[in-house]
Amino acid sequence: QVQLVESGGGLVQAGDSLRLSCVVSGRTFSNYAMGWFRQAPGKDRELVAAVSRNTGSTSYADSVKGRFTISRDNAKNTVYLQMNSLKPEDTAVYYCAAGSGYFIKDRVSVDYWGQGTQVTVSS
Repeated sequence: QVQLVESGGGLVQAGDSLRLSCVVSGRTFSNYAMGWFRQAPGKDRELVAAVSRNTGSTSYADSVKGRFTISRDNAKNTVYLQMNSLKPEDTAVYYCAAGSGYFIKDRVSVDYWGQGTQVTVSS
């Protein structure tokens, strides 16, 4: 069983930055592709950013390109989401996700979820 624990959410103003962290335990971290999803009230859960299992390749939703950066530290079993130039529309619960495939492309790719961390951006 794999456990994912997120941290780093909070209330910030538009234009501020936050860094989310997700610590993974229970299996070999480097064997998993990782991703960050978010879900705003009344909306579907959407993939924000993903990093591959081996090469560290990354992908981003168009809405966050140039502002968010996903990274992983295999020595610390941790994946990060650096969020800059935050906007009110970034307000959501952010979920860390792990998948046993090469890359997370959608919710079907996910094998394990974190509990979520709230990010609120005020205008």
